[in-house]
Amino acid sequence: MTSPALAHSTEFGRMYARSLTEAPLVPSITTVISQQAISLDGWIGYMAATAMAQHPKLSDAAGSPGALKALVRESSNAAEQFRDSAAARGDRVHNYCEQVSLRELGMPHQMKEAREVLAQNGEEAYAARFDAWWQEYEVKPVAPELTVWNTEVGYAGTLDLVATIGGRLCLIDYKTKGTDRNGQVKPLDAKVVMQLVAGMKAEESIVDAAAGNWEQWKYGTDPILLGVAIGETEVRAMRANPDVLKHHWFKFCALRRVWQTSMDAAGAGQALFPIAPPGK
Repeated sequence: MTSPALAHSTEFGRMYARSLTEAPLVPSITTVISQQAISLDGWIGYMAATAMAQHPKLSDAAGSPGALKALVRESSNAAEQFRDSAAARGDRVHNYCEQVSLRELGMPHQMKEAREVLAQNGEEAYAARFDAWWQEYEVKPVAPELTVWNTEVGYAGTLDLVATIGGRLCLIDYKTKGTDRNGQVKPLDAKVVMQLVAGMKAEESIVDAAAGNWEQWKYGTDPILLGVAIGETEVRAMRANPDVLKHHWFKFCALRRVWQTSMDAAGAGQALFPIAPPGK
């Protein structure tokens, strides 16, 4: 996950401030969406078991309870390590995509350096596939990494890219994805529709983060919403179905209320008190 200037990590998740000198006020779009419960127990168990089975020291530790216990502790973190590694890769890929936009807009950029970082991590294929997609779709960037705000519902977030494709205005969210056994990029999660529709419902976008200057949202209420899955073998753009947007927006608003209720409960005071037996 990238770190926009106005975003802060808090005990209530990622939150946004109105300027660099103000405290965070509202949750991020991704924090709101994360209120939806998703069980990863099966995946976490699978990752731990796989890491244990493939550990190079497993055969040597087979006859030693102490050594086996140490391997179990190490393998139990496999899911967390995989998640952190994937997040770091996603940040590197997102940074490269942003630099491509900045270069095309004639703005200062570090595209060469971003690509070199990908190459150093064995990830240059992501950049190559992205470049091919960018040219094929004739993407014309308008605003990369645009921070937006909605006061009525109470949230903020950062759009990966506002661009035009084929003469149509598009809001774009990049997702770095793995490759399946058929060599195709893995599919996007439908949650990306919530993320995109929340961006579309913005009321303001940032002009100057340091000064806290914002302007009225100027990218309309009917742009094309694109989730773009970036993989090592291909890039696949998926359009959000216009017929389902209202339902995903209602779901997002409900999750925003869940976030608020959780924060209110956490700040309401001590939840439990000790009680003595009767008569004492």
